[in-house]
Amino acid sequence: MDADSEPVVFGLDPSCPNPFNASTVIGYRLSENGGAEVQIYNALGQQVRTLVDGDQVAGQHVAIWDGRDAAGQHLASGVYVCRLTSAQGVLTRKMVLLR
Repeated sequence: MDADSEPVVFGLDPSCPNPFNASTVIGYRLSENGGAEVQIYNALGQQVRTLVDGDQVAGQHVAIWDGRDAAGQHLASGVYVCRLTSAQGVLTRKMVLLR
């Protein structure tokens, strides 16, 4: 890291757009290399999709969710939760899918 760069802080950005219809972009930051998961849960707390699952380098990343479940089926309108999990912690954000 050079003297001008700031350290990356672990974080999960609000999805954009939110509410969304076709797809939404989820930005997240990892402050260290290692395993990371980005998962989507419905309002009942059931996991409906895994967007990221594996080792990643520290820095900024983007995941895109198309409003579909793991089987490729369109999900109903409603509130969903995005969950970022890594050795650095667990963060969540709400998203609204409008069909």
